[in-house]
Amino acid sequence: MPFLADVEDSFWFPKQASSFASEVDWVYDFILYICIAFFVPMMAFMVWTMFKYTKKKGTKAESQVTHNTPLELAWSIGPSVLLVWMFVQGSISYLDMRTPPEGSYDVGVQAFKWGWTMDYGSGTFHPELHIVKDEPTKLSMRSTDVIHSLYIPAFRAKKDIVPGRYNYMWFKPTVASEKVSDEELAKAKKQSEGSDGWDYDKYQFTPDGYTFFDLYCAEYCGTNHSEMQTAVVVHETQEELDAWIKANSSRPEDQTPAEWGQLLYNRRGCSGCHSNDGSKLVGPSFKDVYASQHALASGDNVVVDDNYIRESIIAPKAKVVAGYQPVMPSYKGQLSDDDIESIIAYLKSISSNTAAPAAE
Repeated sequence: MPFLADVEDSFWFPKQASSFASEVDWVYDFILYICIAFFVPMMAFMVWTMFKYTKKKGTKAESQVTHNTPLELAWSIGPSVLLVWMFVQGSISYLDMRTPPEGSYDVGVQAFKWGWTMDYGSGTFHPELHIVKDEPTKLSMRSTDVIHSLYIPAFRAKKDIVPGRYNYMWFKPTVASEKVSDEELAKAKKQSEGSDGWDYDKYQFTPDGYTFFDLYCAEYCGTNHSEMQTAVVVHETQEELDAWIKANSSRPEDQTPAEWGQLLYNRRGCSGCHSNDGSKLVGPSFKDVYASQHALASGDNVVVDDNYIRESIIAPKAKVVAGYQPVMPSYKGQLSDDDIESIIAYLKSISSNTAAPAAE
C-alpha cells in the first residue's frame, strides 16, 4: 500500500532512510486511519442524537432501555479483532528492531548531559554518528547520568538509555548522505570563522561537507535538553567511513594544539556546560580560567594549572568548584595525552592570565 508508506516526507515523518521506516509508517498510518474511520462517524452520530432526542419542554421522559445481542457482539468483537491485529503487527516490528543480525557494525554510544559521544574503536571518539549505507548497524548505548533516549526520526529508530546498564538498538540505513561542493564548504567555513562552533542548523551539512540526518534526545533530561542533538552521516562505502575515522582519530599535522583543542571543546560537548565568553552555564566558564584561583566545594582553594585541568578531565568529581554540581562525566580513556594537552593549550589561548604558575 504505497499511499500508506510514502518514501518522501509526510505530514508526520521525514523521508524514510532505513529498512524499518516503511514498516513503521505503514502500521502507524493504518492505525491512524482506522481510528479516524471510527471516531468521525461516532462523533457525528453522538451529535445527531443530542439534537434528535433532546427532551422537549412539557414532555415526560420514558424508559427506552432495549437489548440487541447481535449489535453488542458486533461492536465488541469487531474492534477487538482490530486491536489484536494492531498488537501483533506492533510486536513483530518491535522484535525485529530489537534483535540485531550477527556481524552488525558496532558503535559505542555514551549519552550525557547534554551531548553524545560515539566510540568507533581504536581511540576514535566523535559526537557525530557515522555509518555505512545498506550495512546493519548496532548501537551499544549507556548513560553517565540520567535517562536519555536516542531518536533518529528518518530511521524511525528510538530507544531509551538508562544509567547503570547497557541498551542496544540496530537499523540498516538505506539513503546515503551527499557531499556538498568544495566551494560551498569553503564558503561556510569562512563564514563560521570566529564563531562558537559549527552551526549545523544553518548550513545543513557537517564541517566535513556531508549532509546529515538528525539525531535527538527524546527524553527530557534537564536544562539543555533541547540542545542535545547531533548529526548522522551515512557513507556510501566502508572504505569511505574508514577514511573518515582515520582523519578524525588524531590531531591533523596542519593544526596547532590550540586549534585542535578548540575543535575538541565543541566536538566533545564541553561547550554545552562551559562557555568561552565568561557567561555562567552548568560549569565554570573557560574564559580567563587558566592560571586563575577558584574556591572548591571542600573549602580549599586551587590554581587552575595544567595538572588541575588534566585531573578535572580524568576525575572531574575530585575537586569541584564551589557553587557548581558534580555532574561532569569522566573522559578517562576517551582523550589521548595529545588531546588533553591541546585542550590545555586552547584554555591558555582564551585566557589573559598567560603567566601561569608552573605545574608541580
